[in-house]
Amino acid sequence: MKEIDIKDITRTVARMSIEANFFLPADVLDSLHKALADEESDGGKEVLEQLLQNASIAETEGIPLCQDCGLTVVFLEVGQDVHIVGGDLYAAIDEGVRQGYKDGYLRKSIAEPPIFDRPNTKDNTPAVIYTDVVPGENLKITIVPKGGGSENMSALGMLTPAVGEKGVVDFVVRAVEEAGSNPCPPVIVGVGIGGTADRAMLLAKKALLRPVGQPNSDPRFAELEKEILTGVNNLGIGPQGFGGRVTALAVHIETTGAHIASLPVGVNIQCHAARHKEAVL
Repeated sequence: MKEIDIKDITRTVARMSIEANFFLPADVLDSLHKALADEESDGGKEVLEQLLQNASIAETEGIPLCQDCGLTVVFLEVGQDVHIVGGDLYAAIDEGVRQGYKDGYLRKSIAEPPIFDRPNTKDNTPAVIYTDVVPGENLKITIVPKGGGSENMSALGMLTPAVGEKGVVDFVVRAVEEAGSNPCPPVIVGVGIGGTADRAMLLAKKALLRPVGQPNSDPRFAELEKEILTGVNNLGIGPQGFGGRVTALAVHIETTGAHIASLPVGVNIQCHAARHKEAVL
C-alpha cells in the first residue's frame, strides 16, 4: 500500500494555488486565440486581445490573472490503495491553501460565517473539497480557484422530463442570457444533467475541468453541446458584454441517471480566466 505524507499534500496544494492563479492553461489560451480569429466585432476583438495580453503579463511577471483569486475548490481522486499518513487530509489541504495564498500574495476572499458580520478569514480557507474514491494507489488533486462573479451566475432547474432536449437547451441558454456580462465572458458553460439537485450542480462544476472544447464522449450529448453553444453565441453578448459572436468558448455537459419523474439541470459558468491545476502524488 502506497503511503503519502500530509506534508507533501500541503506543499503541493500551496504550489498549485499560486500556479493556478498565475498561469492560464494551454487549452484556455488556445480557445481564446481561436475566439479572436472567429470574433467579428471590433470591440470583441479588442477585448480578446487584451485578455491574451493580460495572461501573458501575469505569466511573465508572476502576478495573478485576476484580482479575484477565487474561492479554492479542490477535487480529490483518492486511490483505494493509498494510505494518507501524518495527520488529517482536509486539514492538510486547508493548510496548503493558507500557505499558497500568503506566499503568492493572493487576495483572500472567504467570509465565515457567511452572514451576520461576515469577517474575512484572512487566509482563503476553508476550501471547498470534493472527494471520489477510485481504483489505484495515487492521489490526484485538482485546484480550481472559482471567482465570485461567475459563481454567482449559477442556475438550477428542476425540469420535468416532458420538456425534452429543447427544454434543456432553452434553460441553459436563458441562464447565460440572464447572466449577461456579469461572469466576464467569453465564458465556459458547465452543464450537469441528472441525479438530484445537488448532484446536477456538482456535475456542472466538474464539467468545467474538461479541456476547453473537448466534446462529450457520447455523440448525442456532444451534439447537444454544439446546439447550446450556438444558442449562447447567438445571444450577441460577446466578450465582456460589448457585443459580438463569442459569448462562450465552449459548453461541456456531464450526466448521470435521473429519477423517472425528474430532469435536474445544473449550470455553472466559468469566466474567461478558467484557472485550474492538477497534480498526482
